[in-house]
Amino acid sequence: MHILSSHSIQRVRAEKERDRQTRLAAERQRKEDEEAKKRAEDEAKKKKVLSNMGAHFGGFLAKVEQRRGKRQTGREIKKMTLAERRKPLAVENLREDAKELWEWIYELESEKFDLTEKMKRQKYEINVLLNRIQHAQKFKKGHGKGKVGGRWK
Repeated sequence: MHILSSHSIQRVRAEKERDRQTRLAAERQRKEDEEAKKRAEDEAKKKKVLSNMGAHFGGFLAKVEQRRGKRQTGREIKKMTLAERRKPLAVENLREDAKELWEWIYELESEKFDLTEKMKRQKYEINVLLNRIQHAQKFKKGHGKGKVGGRWK
């Protein structure tokens, strides 16, 4: 009899555990569905806001400029300049825009690297030439300034 009761207790525990697992799975599924729905709504909202901002940003800047009058701070001048240069944001082809910007940055970085290396090489050449001048002046008969005077650094 003792065996039956422990067996039935184990069966009841197993049933309760199955019920709990089923409930947890249903709860998890419901939360995932809610999160997916919320993400979709947020994405739609973001797209709408971005497209509206791109379309109306210039008008906003014009209103701000009218309110302030002739005086403009550096920040406002920067906003105006960027608004004039910036293309309107098209949400559809962001990948192409990102690739274009990446290529532009890559080109600028490579140009910066080339110019930095050129500057290093020119500094080295200047130092070599200065050393040659000093060396030549040491062995000159008249220890004056010579033809080259002043500081070259």
